Formats: sequence, C-alpha cells, structure tokens
Amino acid sequence: MSSYEDAKSAITTQSATKSSITRRRVIGATAAGAAGLGVGLAAGALIGSSAVAPAPVYIPARRRFDGKVVLITGATSGIGRAAAIQFAAEGGKVAFCGRREALGRTLESEIRAARGEAIYIRADVRIEKDVREFVERAVARYGRLDVAFNNAGITLEKALHEYTLAEWDDIVNTNLRGVFLSMKYQIPHMLAGGGGNIVVTSSSNAIATTAGRCAYTATKRALVGLVQSAALDYVARNIRINTLIPGTTDTALVRRVAGMENAPDTVWQLAAAEWAKSHIPLHRMATAQEVAAFALMLASDEHPFMTGAQMVIDGGKTAQAG
Repeated sequence: MSSYEDAKSAITTQSATKSSITRRRVIGATAAGAAGLGVGLAAGALIGSSAVAPAPVYIPARRRFDGKVVLITGATSGIGRAAAIQFAAEGGKVAFCGRREALGRTLESEIRAARGEAIYIRADVRIEKDVREFVERAVARYGRLDVAFNNAGITLEKALHEYTLAEWDDIVNTNLRGVFLSMKYQIPHMLAGGGGNIVVTSSSNAIATTAGRCAYTATKRALVGLVQSAALDYVARNIRINTLIPGTTDTALVRRVAGMENAPDTVWQLAAAEWAKSHIPLHRMATAQEVAAFALMLASDEHPFMTGAQMVIDGGKTAQAG
C-alpha cells in the first residue's frame, strides 16, 4: 500500500471510530491547508486521487567526512537537522546552531546516542556577535574548520505593500545577512587550514517564484550572486563555494507557511500530496533527508572542479516553470 493510501486509510479508520474527525472536516481542513500552499482545492478532490510514490530512504554508506569539522547554521529542524545527522553518520565532527535551544539539545543527544560527534551552540545568525562566537567556539573545540553548510532561513508570504519594515528586515537579515556573517567568520579559519568547502542553501524561488514571496525570493536570488562572487574571491585559495537550490521540501517551515502546523499528520500528508501533483513533475515534495544528502555531495571532495555553481534539486519544478 502506498503512503497516500496509508494516509487515506488512516483518516477513514479514524473517522469511523472517533466522531471528532468527520469526512467533511478532513476534506475541509485539507482544502484550507492546500490553499495556504497556493492551491485552493475543490471539496472532495482528494478522495480517489492516484497514489504518490514514496520518497527513497537515505542510508549512509560512506564516510566522506571522517576527521573533518563541519559547521551548520539553521540545524534545529528540517534540512539542516537532517544534514547534521548525515554529516555525523559519515564521520564529521559537527557543530551546529539554531535559535531553538530545546530542539538543538535534543538533536545533539540523538547524534551522540548514535555514536556521532556533535555539539549544539545556540546562535542567531542575525546577530554578528552570535555568529562570531559560534564559529570561534566550534573551532576552539575541534581545532579547525573544513566544511560549512549555511542553511538558516525564514519566510513570510504576503503582498509586497503589506510587509512592515521590521518583517522585511527580519527576512533579509536572516537569509542574506546571516549568510554573509557566517562566511565572513568561517573563511579566515578555512584559509588558515589550507582550504575548505562551503554550501549555501538558496531556493528554487531564486529561479521561478510566485506571488507573495517577494522578500524570500529577493534574498534567495541574492544568495546566488553572493556565492558566485565569493567563489571567485577564493578560487585560488582552495575554498570552493556552491549554492544548493532545493524545491519545496516537506519540513516544519513549509507546513507552517501552509497554515497547517497544528493539523493532523494525515491531513497534512493528503494536502501536500494533492498540491505536489499539480506543482511538481515528480508529484511529491522532497524529503529533508534527500535534500540533505545532496548537500553532503556538494560539501564532499567528490567534485573538486565545482565552484560558484547553482545545483538544483526540485523534482522538475523549475524545468516545468521554464
């Protein structure tokens, strides 16, 4: 049975046994949530939909980062969290940051329980002092810096004139200024160590976007230019810098933007599957694990001729938009 059919069966079973979720409420909640993704489903459209193939499961088979020190920003959830787990599973010594301390401590414990090496350091990439101290503490603990995955990012969707200055600045300061600050303090340590590898998370919105995302799109497109120029700054110093461009990924961030943060998992899965069928050629969102696996490939030594590149993993979304 497919993941879609599992979800539908779960809803059917729950509806039959608990009056709190009726068929009408499930369909209504799904349509409302999908509208938050920009779809607007007709009532009942999900019933009888075709199955969606499940995403592959990432299983680490190599240890490309044995002895390497890896810094990750925005790692308390989503792609960053998945990357921290995978880097550690492949032998990396992982220092990661994020604003949500409870989530950071939990992830640190999980990695160590799996016999990986990791430390959580609370830092807000909008604050220069936090970023500088995060990098310095990580290097002081592990002795060097080899890889940085600058992944922290936020979004807010509304028409341009509806943004307050504070909202605009928050997105710009997190997504763009935060990457600048991270690289500003990471690169000197890489230079001192003879080189390094930096991966920056942008978005498919940098290539093809939609209404309501002007602040997010502006920052994500700017990151592409930042990486291109910075890659040329350090091309002769053995530091490679590349941009990761993921499509819509099934994370807490996307779920929150869709207005379905508190919806039952089964309802979210139905809404996400239906939205993906009309927006993504592969008919599903990416998983955080598979995008993280792509980030690890970019951060590895497997492609030494690659720098200043924009590497897309979006299920065909931007190809279709083009």
